[in-house]
Amino acid sequence: MPDLQKSTKAFGGWNRRYSHKSEELGCTMNFTVFYPPAAESLKVPVIYFLSGLTCTDENVMTKSGIQRKAAEEGVAIIAPDTSPRGLNIPGESVSWDFGVGAGFYLNATQPTWKNWRMYDYITKELPSVLQKFKELDLSNAAVMGHSMGGHGALTLGLRNPQLYKSISAFSPICNPSQVPWGQKAFSGYLGDHLEEWKQYDATELVKDYSGPPRSILIDVGTADDFLEKQLKPENFANAAATHRSSSIKLQLRMQDGYDHSYFFISTFMDDHIAHHAKALKAAS
Repeated sequence: MPDLQKSTKAFGGWNRRYSHKSEELGCTMNFTVFYPPAAESLKVPVIYFLSGLTCTDENVMTKSGIQRKAAEEGVAIIAPDTSPRGLNIPGESVSWDFGVGAGFYLNATQPTWKNWRMYDYITKELPSVLQKFKELDLSNAAVMGHSMGGHGALTLGLRNPQLYKSISAFSPICNPSQVPWGQKAFSGYLGDHLEEWKQYDATELVKDYSGPPRSILIDVGTADDFLEKQLKPENFANAAATHRSSSIKLQLRMQDGYDHSYFFISTFMDDHIAHHAKALKAAS
């Protein structure tokens, strides 16, 4: 059983932060769960929130107000960390957009970064750990995220429709193989094998999506400093629009005047929770 680090009440439910030894990543990892009040009497569906560069599991819980709407809708929020920590790999903390705090939700293939296996951690190991929590209905789950975590939500959601009933993202890195953040991460973690990059690029993945119908909500601020150089939501939207079937239903909202920060995220968080709650309730 994971070790409980702290417990804080919010909106009638509980934020609980845990630690556990990850076999996949080879280090101790933290994650936070928000249990809505409904979890006291029944198993509740879950939404995974994947955070962005430099963040931990605590950012969304302390800055976004995510708990209010989650409590209202009766859904749990699961917030994992963004990378392995404490391994002291040479170069892991040299830059803020690679290494510690920058796992990019992939499985690294380069030997130096062999512990950077956040894809398998999120999709396999963490759910197996969470099975121990009787309050959570892990068979009814959704995924969302911000920036690097928005990239993670899109790629994990598109590749694993059997795991996630709906997808949403704030300011996601939509076409990482074509932007500096993604190129730096992919070349470092995956090497120069460009075909391997495609399996972690949402714009490439949506072109060939063949799973069940999926509703995707994306919000991006028009005043986001990273919009033109790093995010490329238009590339994802164009790829989704030319998808051969009608199984991808994308709502891309460009929010006038908003930036990349948690002020932006908190403003539209209720919409995203409602988006997922609708899909999760339909599936229950």
